[in-house]
Amino acid sequence: MSENVLSRFLRYAKINTQSDEDSASFPSTGGQRVLAKLLVDELLRLGLSDAAYDEKSGCVYAHIPANDGGLNPKTLGFISHMDTSPETSGENVRPRLIADYDGGDIMLSEKLGIVLSPEMYPEMRNYVGKTLIVTDGNTLLGADDKAGVAEIMTMAERLISDGDLKHGRIAIAFTPDEEIGGGIARFDLERFGADYAYTVDGGALGELEYECFNAASAEVTVRGVNIHTGEAKGKMKNASRIALEFDGLLPAGERPELTEGYEGFFHLESIRGGVESAELEYLIRDHDREKFEQKKQLMISIAGGLNEKYGQGTVELVIKDTYRNMRDKICPDNMFLIEQAEAAMRQLGIEPKIQPIRGGTDGANLSWRGLPCPNLCAGGHNFHGRYEYCCAESMEKITELLIKLAVSGSYIKRH
Repeated sequence: MSENVLSRFLRYAKINTQSDEDSASFPSTGGQRVLAKLLVDELLRLGLSDAAYDEKSGCVYAHIPANDGGLNPKTLGFISHMDTSPETSGENVRPRLIADYDGGDIMLSEKLGIVLSPEMYPEMRNYVGKTLIVTDGNTLLGADDKAGVAEIMTMAERLISDGDLKHGRIAIAFTPDEEIGGGIARFDLERFGADYAYTVDGGALGELEYECFNAASAEVTVRGVNIHTGEAKGKMKNASRIALEFDGLLPAGERPELTEGYEGFFHLESIRGGVESAELEYLIRDHDREKFEQKKQLMISIAGGLNEKYGQGTVELVIKDTYRNMRDKICPDNMFLIEQAEAAMRQLGIEPKIQPIRGGTDGANLSWRGLPCPNLCAGGHNFHGRYEYCCAESMEKITELLIKLAVSGSYIKRH
């Protein structure tokens, strides 16, 4: 018996698949393996005989054979990630349905006083009369990216069960540890075997993205000197104050809470320490490659200046690049993927919203590895937190979009 996208999502959301950047295992958490093996079992029951969990890559791979007599010679892929963000608990997720949403406040937790309100999130008013899936205020929901997983799985079932839907070969993959930036490095492009692909990892219905940030992480370690406060003058070096000085030398307006669109930022992700030592962790982001490099150089200059002021070795800075803007690999040769997705959306009555991603996807990494891979919407909002919600009707529409892309032959590159 077939299963709809909503019931799939509700099942998947209850499995704790939070990734853990401090873990030494791969994937970083056992819950991801639990979901992976569940997905493999479901794909095998659907008839995808090559569905398997690959221990080396941590990915689930499967393929739907072509049934169009060779009309479409290319293989189109669809990818979503299994993990959820470590920023908010994913343990004991209890999704709740708000049917026929009335446009008002939704009490998530009366005990905690947590309210999901259109005053704070005005886009909620776009869903009056729809069914919203929300949290109980204690956890994230996990629509990022279990909504995408459920949509791909439902697409697969419909393509297999309906012989009238003619399509070329379809590749499916579910990846681990996307939220901590480590899973896709082991992705097996040859085993996946796609010529082009889409990640299904975006937000609201209609989002279509082929530009993302250039991204890096930065770790700042400050070493101080602790002296009794009574005789500290001229001797103490307070590591925490030097750390605050470092942060204060960054542009005050270039923070995520003050930026939008193509504007980049420095994000102070964590700060901890005392007099003898302190640590700062940052995310560095910019769509423009030159501005991105300037941001990294600014941090290097600040560290150098503080070492001149307080003594060499006081501030240590380590910057690591994590992903690059996929625009350079989509434009201009693979823009047909965007054009065809836009056309498919319009045919389904979806208004396309082509915009830059203020983040990154597995598709950015894959695009730079030679697999053009823009990003499609998955239907959720307010990812990574307890105010996350998703629209059931959006997930149904996105499933239709994936099917239309699969059967239309739109991924055949035209010159």
